[in-house]
Amino acid sequence: MSNQLPNREQAISILQKNGCTPEVIVHCQAVASLALELSEKFKTKSYSINIALIEAGALLHDLGRAKTHSVNHAIEGMQIAQAENLPDSIICIIKRHVGAGITAEEAKEFNWPKDNYIPQTLEEKIVCYADKCISGTKRIPAEITIKQLQNQKLDDAAQRVRKLHNELTNLLEDHKN
Repeated sequence: MSNQLPNREQAISILQKNGCTPEVIVHCQAVASLALELSEKFKTKSYSINIALIEAGALLHDLGRAKTHSVNHAIEGMQIAQAENLPDSIICIIKRHVGAGITAEEAKEFNWPKDNYIPQTLEEKIVCYADKCISGTKRIPAEITIKQLQNQKLDDAAQRVRKLHNELTNLLEDHKN
């Protein structure tokens, strides 16, 4: 794997080259915009975060939608990212962004390779959260995403989104300059 993070133009080129639709690309750009705003808030609170990773990861998080719009887009995206020789840090964002994380039990049900699909790093969590707060290209409160997941009987995913929302909110409130 390369350690070189793609810049914004390179990330968009990777999405286009792999067949992502314009709708997916503008969604990824909207997620990146929100993720960068969140990153700035964390930076002003003196958190050490990799802004370039957040931008590239947010732009590429839905790379797998070039192949499918099912939950499996995380796995498809991971495989495309590996074929593109993208850094492991990007691959982790792609495979861990779905549903605010996928548990080992859920991954087994989906027949995914045994791996960790729960966001671990602050960068992974910021991209994942930003994705949950963007519907198409519109910003929505996390609470709307939570209600939508509950309506779809995806209560575990709804709980994970709520937990992620609370975690990031608390980090911003608790951390002193």
